[in-house]
Amino acid sequence: MTASTTRPPLRIGGASGFWGDSSLGAPQLVNSGLIDVLVFDYLAETTMAILAAAQRKNPEAGFATDFVDPVMRQVLPEVVKRGIKVITNAGGIHPQACARALAKVADELGLSVKIAIVEGDDVRTALPALREAAPGGKLTDLVGGKPVPANLLSANAYLGAEPIARALDAGAQIVITGRSVDSAVTLGALIHHFGWSMSDFDRLAGASLAGHIIECGCQATGGLFTDWDTVPDWAHIGYPIVECAEDGSFTVAKVPGTGGLISPATVGEQLLYEIGDPGAYLLPDVACDFRQVTMVQAGENRVHVAGAKGSAPPPTLKVSATHLVGWRCDGMTVIVGIDAVAKARRTGESLVERVREMVLARGWGDFSAVRVEVIGTETLYGPHTNAALRGAREVMVRVALRHPKKEALELYSRERAAPGTSWSPGTTGPGGGRASVSPHIVPCAFLIPREAVQPVVRLGDQTIAVPMAATARPLQAAAPVAEPAGWTPPAGATKTVPLVRLAWGRSGDKGDISNIGLIARRPEWLPLLWAQVTAERVAAWFPHMVKGRIDRYHLPGLHAMNLVMQQALDGGGPASLRLDPLGKGMAQMLLELPITVPADWDLPPLVGPYRSA
Repeated sequence: MTASTTRPPLRIGGASGFWGDSSLGAPQLVNSGLIDVLVFDYLAETTMAILAAAQRKNPEAGFATDFVDPVMRQVLPEVVKRGIKVITNAGGIHPQACARALAKVADELGLSVKIAIVEGDDVRTALPALREAAPGGKLTDLVGGKPVPANLLSANAYLGAEPIARALDAGAQIVITGRSVDSAVTLGALIHHFGWSMSDFDRLAGASLAGHIIECGCQATGGLFTDWDTVPDWAHIGYPIVECAEDGSFTVAKVPGTGGLISPATVGEQLLYEIGDPGAYLLPDVACDFRQVTMVQAGENRVHVAGAKGSAPPPTLKVSATHLVGWRCDGMTVIVGIDAVAKARRTGESLVERVREMVLARGWGDFSAVRVEVIGTETLYGPHTNAALRGAREVMVRVALRHPKKEALELYSRERAAPGTSWSPGTTGPGGGRASVSPHIVPCAFLIPREAVQPVVRLGDQTIAVPMAATARPLQAAAPVAEPAGWTPPAGATKTVPLVRLAWGRSGDKGDISNIGLIARRPEWLPLLWAQVTAERVAAWFPHMVKGRIDRYHLPGLHAMNLVMQQALDGGGPASLRLDPLGKGMAQMLLELPITVPADWDLPPLVGPYRSA
């Protein structure tokens, strides 16, 4: 298919960033009259583990139920009336069940709507052949290089946008996918609207970036923003809209009158969220290069984004899989009063000692992992913990355990209440009953040849095959970009300020990898930041967290850098016992890194204690 004649921009609203997002987004966007397409992103590695656990209990489970009810139930009449297209990956590991549930709601509302599903991402039945064809007869986990376990609960390839576009071409009003890449729900609508060829790589890259910007909902409209106190009206924050042009550029906006903030900084933070090498952001449809992307304020709460480049996609597809490795249980107890921190620490350690002896006496073997944390004492900060918090008088002790046998953790759950009358004065809690024991379902990821996956669109009686053809050429390495200009330290007086005075920052996760994106508040400050925020210094700042290498990348278009940290999240997602398993707080911690600047620099005021620093 060739590119169409000029068509008007397509307006796409992002109503959900994860399973658990507010139900505010969909009615806000639909009722605004400002969108042509409504997209929902529900899936993450942690979500896939949750869905796999749910399907173990109920074969009809395995999809994001919130999408159907309450979200679509409340907006479906208006969606049909306005002719809005809806695209979502809410299908999870069971898009068929999701479609059936939505069709039932439509029937109850007396509405007729064409619902298409995209299948083919589930590769479990193909795994024996894929293992046999793989080097050495085994598939290798992308994290750690270990063989992929044989006992997978789920295995879903990340599909691209082409099946979504073909479903819309066939007349679907609602498209439900399984495990597609998050940005594909946006890209698919744009391929359909503009008639792009699948080799229009620069356009595909720009549209994929548009999808990446809105895939996390309000993170693009001021959510999680470094300068949080500049973002107005959190209670009524606006969900993002991208107005996408035929050349692949787009403008980020929101519904007028809603809360939130759209600026190059808020949108730039989202571009850097959960990416690795910004010159090789690999998707099923295109290899993206975001290093020269520019963002310009184009009006109040409007930012124009352009400059993404694309090339042929990689010859492989990533598979997101889950497997069961036992059971886990987390419990928290409040400790109040004199010596609360010491009492809490002793309580947690004593509880582990007692239960471990009971478990071993029953011949069940030791816990596979133990973590005791005193919440309220900055346990995540390691060497940077504020010593004054050792005198805190109101804390929580958190004990998190893993064990191959469910019975061992049920024993812990029963014993967890005993400290209330046995040990520390001031032991209390808000109630809530015993801590629950849940399956410890761990994600893993591996690569398979793209041609091994055969997506299929089903719409009524129609079945449309969308073959994943092998790429015509191997993946091309992106051309290098120059490092920022060198920085010469001043000869005169200097002062030390926290990094947050000079940069915005956002952290994200991919499995056991955490990334921190930093944007210089002023372009001329980037050389100084590049000179002082080195991989070596970041490693020294996180010795208690980051166990692997750190790679640093330059994004000249945004005056930014991206720090990618391997083995940084204790396994990441549901595999981690950390209080912050997704690394959401790592950028906040790094933003306290001391930076040396000329004493006469006039730095802008910021939030909290940094206003006068």
